[in-house]
Amino acid sequence: MLNKQTSIRRLLFIMSGEAIMGANVVRDFLASVTDVIGGRSSAYENKLAEGREIAIREMEDKARRMGANAVIGVDLDFETLREGMMMCIATGTAVYVKE
Repeated sequence: MLNKQTSIRRLLFIMSGEAIMGANVVRDFLASVTDVIGGRSSAYENKLAEGREIAIREMEDKARRMGANAVIGVDLDFETLREGMMMCIATGTAVYVKE
């Protein structure tokens, strides 16, 4: 996390990381039951969290390979590609900071 004493020395590039996750029949069935009786679908929440972590890790790895030691202005987008498939995209600006 950047603080007030941190200064950005170089802006490097816009980075992104993507994760496309497939759901399965059991998870879809459990989610449909949750829809009927109400509540949260932990199966889908866990899958979304997994996709988010993969996308962020991929973005950070790309930024490191470009010489960055931080990524700022991160945005997460979630999309449904088709039934049973979801995608998470993380984008941010790779920077080199010096404290």
